[in-house]
Amino acid sequence: MSEPNTITVEELKEKMDRGEDILVLDVREPFEYKHANVGGLLIPLGLLPSRLNELDKGREILVLCHHGNRSGRATQFLLQSGFKNVRNILGGIEAWSRRIDPSVPRY
Repeated sequence: MSEPNTITVEELKEKMDRGEDILVLDVREPFEYKHANVGGLLIPLGLLPSRLNELDKGREILVLCHHGNRSGRATQFLLQSGFKNVRNILGGIEAWSRRIDPSVPRY
């Protein structure tokens, strides 16, 4: 089980497999997303403040980046901006590639 406001890649995979209504928010840069992604909405961290209107405050938002640093900052920002159901995906796309789907390229 993960810490508050975090989720493991294994927990993310379970949610995806169950077809839960989640939004994976990828806060990496477009070139990173193009190289490797798990789907979801791409909003680079630097653009997040100006694009908050694209996010549904009632939906579960799971934030992804390369290792978890940017997504951790984005998670805190979203929580401070009034979003209630937001969690950081621990280890990011790197953990996803290592532990869930090795076909996702690592970089």
